[in-house]
Amino acid sequence: MKVLVTGVCGYVGSRIAARLAGASRGLEVFGVDNLSRRGSETSLRFLEERGVRFFHGDVRLREDLDALPGADWAVDCAANPSVLAGTGSSGVSTAQVVGANLGGTLNLLEYCRLRGAGLVLLSTSRVYSSAALGALPLKKGPTRFVPAGKFPAGFSAKGVSEKFSTAAPISIYGATKLASEVLAEEYAEAFGFPLRINRAGVIGGPGQFGKADQGIFSFWACSYALGRRPKFIGYGGRGLQVRDWVSAEEVAELILRQIRAPGAAAPRTLNIGGGPENSMSLRELDDFCKDFFGVRGGTQGVAATRLNDVPYYVSDSSLARRHWAWSPSESNGTRLERTCRWARENRDFIARWWGR
Repeated sequence: MKVLVTGVCGYVGSRIAARLAGASRGLEVFGVDNLSRRGSETSLRFLEERGVRFFHGDVRLREDLDALPGADWAVDCAANPSVLAGTGSSGVSTAQVVGANLGGTLNLLEYCRLRGAGLVLLSTSRVYSSAALGALPLKKGPTRFVPAGKFPAGFSAKGVSEKFSTAAPISIYGATKLASEVLAEEYAEAFGFPLRINRAGVIGGPGQFGKADQGIFSFWACSYALGRRPKFIGYGGRGLQVRDWVSAEEVAELILRQIRAPGAAAPRTLNIGGGPENSMSLRELDDFCKDFFGVRGGTQGVAATRLNDVPYYVSDSSLARRHWAWSPSESNGTRLERTCRWARENRDFIARWWGR
């Protein structure tokens, strides 16, 4: 079986490609990346050592995908992942976000149509309504927001399910990913190739540079490793907002099962995330990092809430568990400790890319 991974030099793409390549000798993995993200070239040696063949190309250019070898499956990991992208505050224009996230998916869908390849679309929890998430009934606990009161449709103590509202506003980034999902559904129906859509929350772990747009867990660990003190932003500046997370390797385990069973009777669209047991508030994350790095003192906060921020997002991954027997394989504490240890051991490497 041959598998193409787009965005293969990013943290998520490189770790997924490496895990797939190491799964069995019957899997041949190759990937494409335009190396435009600073530091992405550092993944080239990592991929080569694990037998992943690299092609330089841009998913926004149809001819670059046409030049690639054929594959049985494509895994779409190429995207601008920042929820702030396209809003004027990230340095990335709206057109760039749409071109990379939606235009790139369109070109990959054409690749799948012409090559007869199945597609695993790595989507995002940001397709869910920011307004609806902001209106969740929450109470303030000592260290985090806690769900309380009457829950809306698609939400329970397990978190946000696939039935939760996707009504706008969802951010420009979220809109490009939701549009990509719809387009992929139409292509799969029209041209008869297998499709899996995995809506991921925060994905992070060792090896991630920790830039802010890569997710809060690695960002916090890398900040402390560099001797910097991140701030709580929004919701009164107390750090009560909650997220869950998984590692890219854990996501790869689900993808491996999906591509090995293309005809499995399972929903096309799934939430994949850590769930309540793999969730932390910013305050809890900050306390962990202070303890790990031996830092004392309080953490500053900014009261004002930014556009598209949400106070609570935890994934209900019940469908993935039921249909694919998938759940995170690592505990929250173990994953975070490994991330902090990697950040501490690679301070110079992180500092080089944070300074650019």
